[in-house]
Amino acid sequence: MKLLAKIQALEIRSHNLLNQDGEDRPLIGRWAQFLAGRSSNDLCSSPELKGLLRGGVPREYRQRVWTWLVRARTRSARERHPQRYQQLCEKSDASPCPASRQIQLDLHRTLTTNQHFSSPSSPALQQLRRVLLAFSWQNPAIGYCQGLNRLAALALLVLQSEEEAFWCLVAVVENILPPDYYTKQLLASQADQRVLKDFLSEKLPRLSAHLQLHSVDVSLVCFNWFLVVFVESLPSDLLLRLWDAFLYEGSKVVFRYALALFKYKEEDILKIQDGVEIHQYLRFFTKTITDGRRLTSIAFSDMNPFPGRLLRNRRVLHLQRLQAELQDLEDQQEEFLTENLTEILTENRRDDKELDVSEDEL
Repeated sequence: MKLLAKIQALEIRSHNLLNQDGEDRPLIGRWAQFLAGRSSNDLCSSPELKGLLRGGVPREYRQRVWTWLVRARTRSARERHPQRYQQLCEKSDASPCPASRQIQLDLHRTLTTNQHFSSPSSPALQQLRRVLLAFSWQNPAIGYCQGLNRLAALALLVLQSEEEAFWCLVAVVENILPPDYYTKQLLASQADQRVLKDFLSEKLPRLSAHLQLHSVDVSLVCFNWFLVVFVESLPSDLLLRLWDAFLYEGSKVVFRYALALFKYKEEDILKIQDGVEIHQYLRFFTKTITDGRRLTSIAFSDMNPFPGRLLRNRRVLHLQRLQAELQDLEDQQEEFLTENLTEILTENRRDDKELDVSEDEL
C-alpha cells in the first residue's frame, strides 16, 4: 500500500509528459551554447553531442533536437519519397486498412492520463490515428502492433507534427530496433528479454540469483518496458531523458536503463523474500524513481563496459535459439497432426472393413 500511495503522489508530476519544472540551469546553458548559430542541418554526431544528450535535452530545445535526430535516421528514405506521409494518408482515406479496427480500439487506451489524449474528441487522437494508419501502409509486414500507439503518441507530444511523428515511428521500428521486433511472433523482442537476463546475471549477480531463487521471471515486467521503450513506465522527465539518448545511440540505451533501474532498487528488492511480492514490486517500482541524475549515472557509468558488439552477438545467439525452438515446436505439431491423421485413417479403414463384413453376412 505504501508503494501504491507513493506512485499516486508521483503521478502528479507525470500528468503532463512535457512538464519539466526545475531543470538544471547549467545544462540549459550548455545546450544554448552548443546550439548557438547552428541550424538543424549543422548538427553533426560528436562526443560532445552524445554527452549532452545523455544529460538530457532541455524542454525548450527538445523539439528541435528530436527533429534533427529523427531526420538523421530517416534521411535517405525521405529523400527517395519526399511526399511519403501525405501519400500514405491519402491511401488510408481511399482504401480500408486491415489494421484500422485494432488501431481504433487502442486510440482510447493511449496515454489516458495525459491531457492531450484524455478526451475522445481530442485532436491529438485523430492525429495519432492518421500516423498509425500511415505506418500500417508503410510497413505491411507489421501493419499494427499494440505498443506502437504509445511510441507515436510520445513522438506527437514532443515533435508537434504528424509527419515528424510518423518518421519518428519509422526510425524507431525500422532503424533503431532489430527487425521482427513488432512482427506477429515478436521474435526479436523475446530474444532481447533473454539478452537482458544474461546481462542481469553478469552486471548484478546477487540480484539475478535472488530472482531465480524466488522463481521471478523479469521478462513478465521488462517485456513491456522494451516494447514501448518505457513509455508510461517512468516518470516523464526520466522517460524523455532516456529517449534523448535512445534516438541518438540506439537500443543499447534501453538495456542500460533497464539494468540501471534494477541497480537503483537492488537493495530494496533483495529484502523481499517472497516471489509474488517481488513480482508485485517490480510491476510498479519504476514510477517511484526520483533521482534522475543518479539513475543516469548508473546507466552510463556503473553499467560500463557495455560494448555494442557484445549486444549484437547476444541478440544473434538468442534469436537463433528462439528460431530453432520455434522450428522444433512446429515439427512436433506437424508430427502430432500426422500421427493423429494416420490413426483416424486407420480407424476409418477398420470401420469400413467391418461394415463390408456385416453387409456380406446380410
